[in-house]
Amino acid sequence: MIKYLGSKRTLVPMLTQLAIASRAQTALDLFTGTTRVARGFKEQGLQVTAVDTASYSHVFAKTWIELDRNQCDQNELSEALAFLGELKPEAGYFTKTFCEDARYFQPKNGERVDAIRNAIESDFKTSWLYEPLLAALILSADRVDSTTGIQMAYLKQWASRSNNSLELQDPGLIGGSGKAILGDALEVVKQIPPVDLAYLDPPYNQHRYFANYHIWETLVRWDAPGTYGIANKREDVRTDTNRSPFNSKPNMAPALAQLIKDVQAETIVLSYNNESWLDRDQLIEMCRVKGEVEVIDVSFRRYIGGQIGVYNRQGQKVGKPGAKRNTEHVVIAGPKETVQRMLLASNRT
Repeated sequence: MIKYLGSKRTLVPMLTQLAIASRAQTALDLFTGTTRVARGFKEQGLQVTAVDTASYSHVFAKTWIELDRNQCDQNELSEALAFLGELKPEAGYFTKTFCEDARYFQPKNGERVDAIRNAIESDFKTSWLYEPLLAALILSADRVDSTTGIQMAYLKQWASRSNNSLELQDPGLIGGSGKAILGDALEVVKQIPPVDLAYLDPPYNQHRYFANYHIWETLVRWDAPGTYGIANKREDVRTDTNRSPFNSKPNMAPALAQLIKDVQAETIVLSYNNESWLDRDQLIEMCRVKGEVEVIDVSFRRYIGGQIGVYNRQGQKVGKPGAKRNTEHVVIAGPKETVQRMLLASNRT
């Protein structure tokens, strides 16, 4: 998986255990991101619907949630990856924007991205291979980038991994059925049929994933947008159409409360960071509308950017490092018997 701020990689085993204990057969992941949690649910046999506003997230959801490995021709995918891997590098928009004007990737890898991405668009646009090939390209580019994980800035000196050559790998499809939806959770939730379990992992602060991962957004859309700033972010990052109530302190609480009320799920699991705008008691109160409420507090290591301090454009440290760990509140709400069974399964009673 790509390096992702807010990733639930360390929480997936517990969240998956909660899903199993809930005895759910259908699940909804409303802010799916890299689809880590949705994948965990699907691998346990649940029928999952994954929702997000990001184009790159939709590619992941189409690849790992909607496609059924058992219904796909794996040889066809392998042949397509081999074909793309042998293409001659060619410098284009990606190389100039993200390797020359900015330094996210070394030019040798940017040229491979340009060639591969052009071929995916011209040769596979109408094929079931389109999303898996895009996912493979994003994953391969992520392995040779020169950032701390988010694309708000690049490292002053090249990261050692950026010296490696970009290599496409099989993204690894999953057996089972599911659905991918590109859309705003607040709107989509009103149209989705009832599910047994819904997982909510809303944004935590003013920083938007659309801006944090603007390169992946451009790589999927392949629209050669105008850019601004030293980070060469897409110009539409600054538009109101790409702003969410969940990134606004005054709007976040009512938006989340409404979402919890609107989601048609017998049981919900909500994860939220203790350094964010809502405290533990507020989360509990919001979730009471769904029934019995319990909270599991999980301590984990903070994102590395928050640990090393703040630097200006000259590379000088101008801010102090933050705490090395924080707490994720995992709120479970639903029928009392189900919630207690899930809490017992978490080994946190």
